[in-house]
Amino acid sequence: MDKRPFIGIMVTTRKSRRRILALCQHYQNQNQRLYAFTPADIRWKKQRIIGLSLKNGKVTQRLYPFPKAVYNRCYNKTSITIQRLEKIIGTDKCFNTINQFNKWELYNQLQQSSLSSYVPKTLQYNEVNITEQLEINNLLFIKPIYGSKGASVYRIERLENEDIHISLHSLAPSVICRKNESIQEKLDELFQNKNFLVQQGIQMSPLNRQYFDIRVLVQKGKVGQWMISNITCRVAYERYFNTSMCERVYDTAEILQQLYTSEKATEILQSLNEVSVKAAQEAETLMGTLGELSVDFVMDKHSKLWIIELNGKPQKNIYEDLKGFKKKDLYRRPMEYAYYLTQT
Repeated sequence: MDKRPFIGIMVTTRKSRRRILALCQHYQNQNQRLYAFTPADIRWKKQRIIGLSLKNGKVTQRLYPFPKAVYNRCYNKTSITIQRLEKIIGTDKCFNTINQFNKWELYNQLQQSSLSSYVPKTLQYNEVNITEQLEINNLLFIKPIYGSKGASVYRIERLENEDIHISLHSLAPSVICRKNESIQEKLDELFQNKNFLVQQGIQMSPLNRQYFDIRVLVQKGKVGQWMISNITCRVAYERYFNTSMCERVYDTAEILQQLYTSEKATEILQSLNEVSVKAAQEAETLMGTLGELSVDFVMDKHSKLWIIELNGKPQKNIYEDLKGFKKKDLYRRPMEYAYYLTQT
């Protein structure tokens, strides 16, 4: 009798089951059995799940018993399904409980932690006067409370002549507000539901006149502890500020060696490691059990690191063009952590 534990991979749609399953299975150890399912595939009364499995390239769909652990790959704001699952399989046996992060809640969590000095001042859009904020800081970013990939992130800059430029993705303004016009009225037209945040703008240190950020991928593995899987630089296209639309992805160590002495580069990398693990721990305190996330940083002109945001479902395709990077770690570590959960 096969005593290897079942690991469930929960995905949003049936269409995506095979692709995610194939990636995870390709990089997993052989001490577990995997199947992929959607929330709609759960048969609660029967305590069975309609799952898709792969064996020797052959796809099988059938009823499976509930797994011993669940890797949540749905992009969700609430944990209702996971709470129901854990009543059956046990507490803390599902991870990535919530992976569509509420940026406002997360900001407050980090602000009250030892990481407060790394977090730019952030306010809720519907509670601030933008004109007053621009007098304090002539660069602001307005972003959705829920959002990813730089979607609907606006850059607001007050120039010396007191014109205000509103930009989306590129530095070229999409709207110009003249000195005698109301910036609040123009912005209220853009943000009608007002479910946005206003973040203090950081004057970023450029690389050859291009903006870049630093993305730290943090994952748990076979001993259940947070570890750094990769630290990359995403370099935006020239005249763009949105690094999600990046021209190139580099190993951060390579970029830091270009900008700083070897000693300074090592110091920055050490800070990135320590701060990212602490940020992951804080996110988990707020969101419930997590197994992976990314922490996005920028550096200002004084080489100070700032946490711009955390992402609960990191894009893994950005690592494909990275020279010498072992892609298998991206997919193997969540499988190792899932196995760890079955043994605890």
